[in-house]
Amino acid sequence: MSTVSAPAAGRSVLLHGIDWRAYRRLLRVFDGRPGIRLTYDRGALEIMTTSPQHEHYKRLLGRFIEALTEEMNIPLAGYGSMTFRRPRKRGLEPDQCYWIAQEARMRGRDAIDFRTDPPPDLVVEIDITSSSLDRMGMYAGLGVPEVWCFDGQQLTFSMLQPDRSYATSANSRAFPALSVADVSGFLARRAQIDETTLMREFRAWARQQMGGGSP
Repeated sequence: MSTVSAPAAGRSVLLHGIDWRAYRRLLRVFDGRPGIRLTYDRGALEIMTTSPQHEHYKRLLGRFIEALTEEMNIPLAGYGSMTFRRPRKRGLEPDQCYWIAQEARMRGRDAIDFRTDPPPDLVVEIDITSSSLDRMGMYAGLGVPEVWCFDGQQLTFSMLQPDRSYATSANSRAFPALSVADVSGFLARRAQIDETTLMREFRAWARQQMGGGSP
């Protein structure tokens, strides 16, 4: 396989005719290089570099989720952007992934095998640079119950249906009292106040509105 370079920031390149072994080699090549996502779907490989906007929203939504679980005393196992693989078929990295209902099964784990382990209960997908591959279909194939997707303007909560499709929902499955409108309101505040103040406001709101206990 010829040398493959990462595209410019915020861009993607799509390659065809890539076998599974080549995909795994590229995972090793790009391992440890921040801001690069590889998505593999049955011979098609997309290499995407993330923008500052992408990384900011990824981090902020992750902070909201972690603050919610802390304020509501909900156990959480977070594994960031670990690589999801279905051997010889598909592979991708989410922006954030969390085990919540299944936290006890994943507690303290340093290795995860989707052939035997449950999928994460919640995935965050920042889609500012639209993927050329069907990442939502890949999450559905893995059985991920809930995906939060943000395209730079609009946040959606998508819930897995019995037919393995996703349907948008006004409320979260992992946090039933939490609505898209709730989170979108705090996202809109990011241009008005600093992030520390935003998180303090979010935590105070979570304690009052979501039934959380004292910090």
